[in-house]
Amino acid sequence: MLQRFLDPKVLLNISGLELTAKTVVDGFISGLHRSPDFGFSQEFAEYRPYTPGDDLRSVDWNVFGRTERLFLKRYRGETNTRLTLLLDRSASMSYGSEGVRKIDYARFLCASLAYMAVGQRDAAGLITFDDDVRDFVKPSSRQGQLQRILHAVDRSEPGQRTDFSKPFFKFLESIHWRGIVVVISDFYARPSDIVKTIAPLRFHGNEVVLFHVLDQGELAPQLKEPKILVDMETQESIEVSPAWIESVYRTKIDGHIDQLRTEARGAGLDYHLVSTARPLDEALREYLVIRQGRL
Repeated sequence: MLQRFLDPKVLLNISGLELTAKTVVDGFISGLHRSPDFGFSQEFAEYRPYTPGDDLRSVDWNVFGRTERLFLKRYRGETNTRLTLLLDRSASMSYGSEGVRKIDYARFLCASLAYMAVGQRDAAGLITFDDDVRDFVKPSSRQGQLQRILHAVDRSEPGQRTDFSKPFFKFLESIHWRGIVVVISDFYARPSDIVKTIAPLRFHGNEVVLFHVLDQGELAPQLKEPKILVDMETQESIEVSPAWIESVYRTKIDGHIDQLRTEARGAGLDYHLVSTARPLDEALREYLVIRQGRL
């Protein structure tokens, strides 16, 4: 039942992005209550690793019994996390082979992460971009911040070509605080260029998480006859055959993903590949693993 409500196709039918985010997060938390791997209560915010001098009364001994590693529970009011969401709204994000476009899935994920952050009183902010910054909501925990973020997310329709350099340069110029930066994109650019552009965010003490959103039709296309494929950003076209898809394309897309994953993790960035066919709770669980010290 839970999976049905977190199915991206079902979420498309929910009226209002805030209700969508609430549905996803509430369902996700309900799933955590039944999970042996995570602890989550109404007041629980996150774990952090134990450091000498910390109060041993705050150690989660249940986690220690499972992992033999010391982690402290932190609660609402004890965290000062700033979450900045960077949402790619370029033209290629409009692709969707089964009704759910990449931009739809990215918006659901973005809204849900903002809902979680504001719910535990963290400061949250948003940048949407294609070849330039289109919306900028400065991270804040003040009243009404969730509505400001969701309004910008809701109007984020695919626009121009992707250009990571200009938006991220502006980000580095305007953001002077440490926190978590989550980039949600289909990352259609050279992996080396992507990582070279994004990696400097870590120099400011930020944790950087990449959610690589791809349609299942991009990951494993099914082609029974020759087709003409058109690039959504350049409008360039190419005629392809089923044999080309099975050999050349599969090699190229797998190579692109592997290179981006390897280079991102080599630069200290967290990388997660997400198919638009996956229930939203899986993407949120990966995010929570990062917040809980990769238990």
